[in-house]
Amino acid sequence: MVTKIQAPKKISEEKYKKEVKEMVAKKKEEIKAISKTPDSVKIKGAIIRIFMVSVFSLLIGIANYYINKSILYSAIIFLAMAIALNFYFIYREKYKAIQRIRKIEEVFPDFIELMASNLRAGMTIDKSLLVSSRKEFAPLDEEILLLGKDIVTGKEITVALRDMGERIKSEKIKKTLSLIITGIVSGGNLSVLLEETAANMRERSFVEKRASSNVLMYIIFVFFAVAVGAPILFGLSSVLVKTITEIVSNVPKIDAAQSLKVPFTLTKISVSVNFVNYFSLIYLIITSILSSLVIGVVNKGEEKSGINYMLPLAVISTTVFFLIQIVILRFVLTIFS
Repeated sequence: MVTKIQAPKKISEEKYKKEVKEMVAKKKEEIKAISKTPDSVKIKGAIIRIFMVSVFSLLIGIANYYINKSILYSAIIFLAMAIALNFYFIYREKYKAIQRIRKIEEVFPDFIELMASNLRAGMTIDKSLLVSSRKEFAPLDEEILLLGKDIVTGKEITVALRDMGERIKSEKIKKTLSLIITGIVSGGNLSVLLEETAANMRERSFVEKRASSNVLMYIIFVFFAVAVGAPILFGLSSVLVKTITEIVSNVPKIDAAQSLKVPFTLTKISVSVNFVNYFSLIYLIITSILSSLVIGVVNKGEEKSGINYMLPLAVISTTVFFLIQIVILRFVLTIFS
């Protein structure tokens, strides 16, 4: 009876070791296939992007010159388009980096919990790291494979973990990795430490989500004030200036003798409609940028989290501004007609 019970256990252990070896060998092959994007390729892509943006902005400037016959306005439009498009591409890259960090932070508790299970199964730290790399942990799996590449090429595991934290650029991940490094150096029970760290990270994530739901009303108020309230007021002011300018232009001129009998006279409006429109647009764009940073601080506690609100706020506010102008002008024209 004893031999019958022990035999399957022996076979299962051998099978388990064989599977682990195969998984580690497979991960090592994936590590060999990894190659970082060289800096020359990044620089080349940036140069191509700047060239395309410059050509497109130049075409818009030339088209504006043929329409308005003004070199100054065409130059201003060329510079504005070039700056806006470059800012958009920079914003898009930063937004992608922020989203990548968030995905890594979401799956990191699952990764270290799986690593703790592998350590309990008797694996070494480097093998448990490699085997814990799963495709469903993307984009964290790429960082784990790069970490495995550093370890395989002879770098100390503590140094490799520290470099991984620097690459990810997340304070949460850095603090967690520093705890793991401390556990490795002190020689404590690393599996228990990893399980408790995973539980703490999940609890912290839950608290952050709950806090963000509590400040949702503040975010809605700021968004509504910038995207709807301010454009409506600026649209009303521009229509008011235009209407008063037209009314004053139609008022007949009064002689000096007759002006003494009139309590007040209207001669001309010194503020032009174009000045009000340009001022309103510049103010709305600047307010959208600053408000998005405020939303990021209120929502996530850091300004860069509000970058993804910049473009929607600017687009919505300028769209509402022009729509309000069109609607109110038509309403005023129907009244005066």
